[in-house]
Amino acid sequence: MNNSVKTDDIIFNFFKQICDEKDEQKCVELGNSWIKAMENNLSTMEKNLDEKDKIKHKEDIQNNRNHLNSLKGKSSTEWKEYATKCMIEIMDNKV
Repeated sequence: MNNSVKTDDIIFNFFKQICDEKDEQKCVELGNSWIKAMENNLSTMEKNLDEKDKIKHKEDIQNNRNHLNSLKGKSSTEWKEYATKCMIEIMDNKV
């Protein structure tokens, strides 16, 4: 439980950094770095699954990839809106 709170805090702070960034280009770069990190995490998780679990989670993996693809090309305003929604979701799910 303690680790998940710390992870949520790190993610929250990353999204807060996106929201607080005044330079539009840096904001977009932060958003794009989020996509890259999540794509790397997804690939690593997928590599670590055995074939049975890859089949079981195929749709979820593809949905996550589709979500990440939908984030590509967002403007700084769109990234700030997305980051705000994510922060609200994190706060709503804190125990």
